[in-house]
Amino acid sequence: MSAPFVHLHCHTDYSLLDGACEISQLMGMVAEQKMPSVAMTDHGNLFGAVEFYNAANDKGIHPVIGCEVYVAQQGRHVKNDTNRYNHLVLLCENQEGYRNLINLVSTGYLDGFYYKPRIDKELLARHSKGLIALSACLRGDINETLMQDRYDDARRIAYEYTDMFGPKNFFLELQDHGLEPDGKVMPLVHRLSADTGIPLVATNDSHYLRKSDARAHEIMLCIQTGKTMSDLNRMRFEQEAFYLKTREEMMTLFGEV
Repeated sequence: MSAPFVHLHCHTDYSLLDGACEISQLMGMVAEQKMPSVAMTDHGNLFGAVEFYNAANDKGIHPVIGCEVYVAQQGRHVKNDTNRYNHLVLLCENQEGYRNLINLVSTGYLDGFYYKPRIDKELLARHSKGLIALSACLRGDINETLMQDRYDDARRIAYEYTDMFGPKNFFLELQDHGLEPDGKVMPLVHRLSADTGIPLVATNDSHYLRKSDARAHEIMLCIQTGKTMSDLNRMRFEQEAFYLKTREEMMTLFGEV
């Protein structure tokens, strides 16, 4: 029997006006596809944690509580438009990790909020125990650095995260949504893994449940950004690939790893 696939990067409808994976329907699809577990990684919050945990248990699915956090480049206390942020996926390994994630997310709102609930690496280093980190999407700092042709800097950042979370608790994330930057970044992530020994994890940035939900999700993004569907400059996902893919679809993309 083939090994199951588990989605570790999933935005429920608690990723407000960005995620459209309604939790009860999400659990129904995970159960239907015979996936033993699924992660919740909403943007900057843990609002759905209790509902997610209970719904997963009702279906006999192992819930992995997590968050895709915003990490401010100049520190969480610098609140201006020049202080850009990157994404990082954090997953709870145990109760200590859950407590640390609650602390990080709460501090992001109470201490680091500037348009988004932001944390920083100083805070991460103090609350890294019991957490598993993934390098996230194209907005992750490693991927952004690779896209800027700064391979040595990307390797330095990768080692920084390994030191922070431990060699068994940091993974380089592979994503392929058919975007042009994916084609550039993925071979470099493979190379980085080979050079550093940091393991790979294949994910899909799931913002909606079915491919047919892509248009509804696009309308939701218009509501979030105050745009209309007729606006050619609106925020949009270029491919209809950000859904909860089956194991077979993920094997087609990442079978070699």
